[in-house]
Amino acid sequence: MQILVTVKEVGQLGDEVVIEDGEIAESALEYDLNEWDEYALESAVQLSEAYDDVEVVTATIGPERSDETIRMALAKGADRAVRIWDDALTADGAGDETPADGLLDTRVRVELLSAIVEREEPDLVLSGVQSADAAFASTGVALAEEIDDAWAAVVNDLEVDPDAGTASVHRELEGGIEELTDVPLPAVLTIQTGINEPRYASLRGIRQAQSKELTVLDLDDLGIGTDAVTGALETTALYEPETTSDATIWEGDAESTAGELAAFLRDSGVIEG
Repeated sequence: MQILVTVKEVGQLGDEVVIEDGEIAESALEYDLNEWDEYALESAVQLSEAYDDVEVVTATIGPERSDETIRMALAKGADRAVRIWDDALTADGAGDETPADGLLDTRVRVELLSAIVEREEPDLVLSGVQSADAAFASTGVALAEEIDDAWAAVVNDLEVDPDAGTASVHRELEGGIEELTDVPLPAVLTIQTGINEPRYASLRGIRQAQSKELTVLDLDDLGIGTDAVTGALETTALYEPETTSDATIWEGDAESTAGELAAFLRDSGVIEG
């Protein structure tokens, strides 16, 4: 059985927001594996440990910079990785590592990931419910629709029976309701945080990750034309909102400030007297 896990490198803001040319500056971002994808990866690795002949493959869309993040996924138990990148996916089409218009929309991601599914023919695709940067929560279910596989979203418990060809899932629904259902394989499942406890990469795993296969594919390799990856999203403005505060602060001990507070509350109509 093969399990394909879609993973994404996301940029998290550090201590300071720096905006340059309508984008958050690279210097202000710290890159890491998307939190939701870590839980999807852990689910796949646990299944590989529970059953024989299970291969875990990660697929990501990202520039060369993201190789370090992908290696960390390999260190946590994935067997090999595929990374998709092409100059046509960048802001200027000439190799800049910034995605076009600052992000890739769901349709473009699905176009690329469905080509990987066609190449790999996995029995199960696991994806995080959403990404920490865009938070669209749409890629997994849109991918299932594109490749015409069964799917279940927001999965918080998972059991797979490879012999029966089914995945038994708990789904988290609105109002605290949980749904238990069986999904026939092949299928796409989006994984919720809390389904497990993602492991840390061991030193041995980190060393082994350096020798694991990481394949880089461009649009030509996938048989996709540049017109198919022209996104519909456009960043029109990006700015740090101004912060205002109407707080009144009194300095001094309780005895000296109590009268000032009482007067303020009377003037505000909160208390009478």
